Amino acid sequence: MALVPLDQKPPIYLYTDGAASGNPGPGGYGVILKCGDHEKEMSGGFALTTNNRMELLAVIKGLEAIRWYNAEVHVYSDSSYVVNAINQGWLEGWKRRGYARVKNPDLWMRFDNVFRCHRVTFHWIRGHAGHPENERCDRLAVAAGAGAIAQGIQLPEDPGYKPEEPTLM
Repeated sequence: MALVPLDQKPPIYLYTDGAASGNPGPGGYGVILKCGDHEKEMSGGFALTTNNRMELLAVIKGLEAIRWYNAEVHVYSDSSYVVNAINQGWLEGWKRRGYARVKNPDLWMRFDNVFRCHRVTFHWIRGHAGHPENERCDRLAVAAGAGAIAQGIQLPEDPGYKPEEPTLM
């Protein structure tokens, strides 16, 4: 197999969604990665978590699945929480303050570590508006969380979920 120079690798399209039934409640994330002719789906769930945690974890899992550094990545998410944290510069402010008084600091630190490995552009899309990949991600997320519980599947605990999280984003 011949190696392809990074500047000739095709862009990656990352579609994500997260869900939590009850918020907090059982939750899951769904991810679709597309690159050229290749496509990959991923999902996972937890017994007790929040929608925002699953929205962010979906992006993290997708970025962590990329097999090379400095990839051009286009993330499509219906989460204003995630998209605005990047596009509005919130993440940089949170980092400067050591993630003090920020919800989900464990995931934001993990996100920052993988985010810096690529050239990522975030695109907000309206949820439940018929976008095919977003709808598929939603089905994956719901099936991995509340759907799994409904089937009697015991989900793991979300190790970073804390019921007493601060009220600031």
